[in-house]
Amino acid sequence: MLTFGHHRFADDQPLVMAIINRTPDSFYDRGATYAHDAALERVQQVVEQGAQIIDIGGVKAGPGQVVDPQEEKRRVVSFVAEVASQHPQVVISVDTWRADVGRAVVAEGATLLNDAWGAHDPQLAEVAAEHGVGLVCTHAGGLAPRTRPHRVAYPDVMAAVVDDVVGQARRAVELGVSSSSILIDPGHDFGKNTRHSLECTRRLPEMVTTGWPVLVSLSNKDFIGETLDRPVGERLTGTLATTAVSAWLGARVYRVHEVQETFDVLHMVQAIQGTRQPAVNRRGLA
Repeated sequence: MLTFGHHRFADDQPLVMAIINRTPDSFYDRGATYAHDAALERVQQVVEQGAQIIDIGGVKAGPGQVVDPQEEKRRVVSFVAEVASQHPQVVISVDTWRADVGRAVVAEGATLLNDAWGAHDPQLAEVAAEHGVGLVCTHAGGLAPRTRPHRVAYPDVMAAVVDDVVGQARRAVELGVSSSSILIDPGHDFGKNTRHSLECTRRLPEMVTTGWPVLVSLSNKDFIGETLDRPVGERLTGTLATTAVSAWLGARVYRVHEVQETFDVLHMVQAIQGTRQPAVNRRGLA
């Protein structure tokens, strides 16, 4: 049973985490949800589409304009409070590597901290423990936040990923984070080249067998773009194909831009696996 605050999810329930970028320079939406009202409208839309988790971020993942902690908090803290008030049925996650920001957002209703930069600030796990919220433990290859990999190499990329994220998860438990509130993420594109990210996808069962639920953040990423030679706006097909493979291999949580399309993929995979019934049954029955 996954637990984030008062939210509980059965072990066989796939979860969709919808991305809300409170940034003017997101690689994907180019600031479409930077404005307050646009962001709230997008939250409403993805909640209606069934997203169980809303992931709010105030800093672009890649290089770009400097965003200090005060500016990051300005972008996300009061917004978290609004979303928590308007949508108490969903989990609110915040994508940050800063403990100071984490402390501020959990005070306003966030129940999951998405540490996409691999414990760059080790105090973020301490914040999760102190406030009884969840934590995403991500492999980023030791990179500093907002930096890109350069000629990165691993003797065995998945061995490095598993060792790192399991170590983060165990430390979090030792600090006091509930084991039912921890996710592990291979960190596609983070500290990896395209071949590394493809291999991590292919070898996802090695993460699943650790017993920690696996989150994958695949949506429109560069490894998909390079694999298919597609620009950002033309990566949906590749994203959904990778989502289907990841679902078949045992991933549990999917951080996405396209919520409805992701649910269609997940439901189709479940139906093929025999764990979900078709929505309707008419063909051959009349």
